[in-house]
Amino acid sequence: MVTIESDRVEVSNSVADTFVFLSDFNNYEGLMPDQITGWESTEDECSFNIKGMASIGMKIDEKVDGKEIRIKSTNKSPFRFDLTCFLEGEGDTCSAYMVFESDLNPMLQMMVEKPLESLFNHIVQRLKANFEGA
Repeated sequence: MVTIESDRVEVSNSVADTFVFLSDFNNYEGLMPDQITGWESTEDECSFNIKGMASIGMKIDEKVDGKEIRIKSTNKSPFRFDLTCFLEGEGDTCSAYMVFESDLNPMLQMMVEKPLESLFNHIVQRLKANFEGA
């Protein structure tokens, strides 16, 4: 099992409001890096291309206690994975991070581990920036 955990970031927004934001894939496009093309989304599903790598499809599988969003790959992805967004905190700020889990073969792991880690770190940093000064 390959596990990739993003950086933890402090978000200037409540857990509840951040949860609502992350519960809608339409809000994710603005969190993505430039290497992401062909973005398509509904509230519960999205698909996109990572330049030079692969097409990815994801769907929201479960929302847990207003603090956890569980995402699963769809058949548009070249491999199965789970991605969970975790939110912690009280009041007007929260911390956020993502955890990716997949049974990748060693060759695929070598190819995708660093790019995926960079992607998830970029997403949480953009999430943080999205609410700064709001």
